[in-house]
Amino acid sequence: MKQSHISVIGAPLDLGQGRRGVDMGPSALRVANLNSRVASLGYVVEDLGNVAVDQAEASPVGQPHAKYLPQIASACQRLAQAVEQALGRGSVPLVLGGDHSVAVGTVSGVSHHYRARGERIGLIWLDAHADMNTPETSPSGNVHGMPLGCILGMGPAELAGMFEYRPKVLAERTVIVGLRDVDREEKSRVRESGVHAFTMRDIDERGLRPVMEEAIRLAGEGAAGFHLSLDMDFVDPQDAPGVGTPVRGGATYREAHLAMEMISDSGKMLSMEVVEVNPVIDEANRTALLGVELVMSALGKRIL
Repeated sequence: MKQSHISVIGAPLDLGQGRRGVDMGPSALRVANLNSRVASLGYVVEDLGNVAVDQAEASPVGQPHAKYLPQIASACQRLAQAVEQALGRGSVPLVLGGDHSVAVGTVSGVSHHYRARGERIGLIWLDAHADMNTPETSPSGNVHGMPLGCILGMGPAELAGMFEYRPKVLAERTVIVGLRDVDREEKSRVRESGVHAFTMRDIDERGLRPVMEEAIRLAGEGAAGFHLSLDMDFVDPQDAPGVGTPVRGGATYREAHLAMEMISDSGKMLSMEVVEVNPVIDEANRTALLGVELVMSALGKRIL
């Protein structure tokens, strides 16, 4: 990467999903020596700590179709400001989630920074899920199933309308890779939205390399670069068991590293987040350790 400084920002939010524990994801990634390992690549690492988030036990659930929405929106607003400030200092934001609803804050901050410069960003979304529900279509009311929809301008104004504009990223510059678990009412939305979605069948048939080549091209064309949103359930549960919503049939260990290495080679990554690490259901912090490895590959670590 062109920048030499990395700003680590924790977002220990677990209000967006039903299974508790992902609020400990930032700690698990730090315990896996994230900061020192990134610094070993030659970066100057600044850990900004965690943005403040509300606890479920002290918060009303609110609307059943968008649970904890005000609290999630407040946390995302704080995260967006921290991300934008880091970019303004010439640093690369590396956000540690938390559930995937934090992506609304991360992407909003990156988008707003580049919008002020008259530039657009792209988005690569590595995930088993589309995350394009709205309160009207969500079967659970969990906001971690809605962040990509909000980023694309759909959904609650508290999230989709952050910084008073939408969408944060154009659909044609948005690429989902690894898709394999989509809610019934989400399917038509994904097909009609204009996003580029590569399912695990596409990876099975074509191979990861050509899929990632196309994803990088689509997200980077006509943009300052792209944000990388890595949900650890992109990886198969055999290698990443400690995730918020595991789904069998994901990317293998080597496929995940290849995706990160190709992203690094492109030189187009502007920012990154790692989300949905749940140490409560993990095995000896395996998933966080893998998350750190993948961050290393995305930031330039090579075998030789």
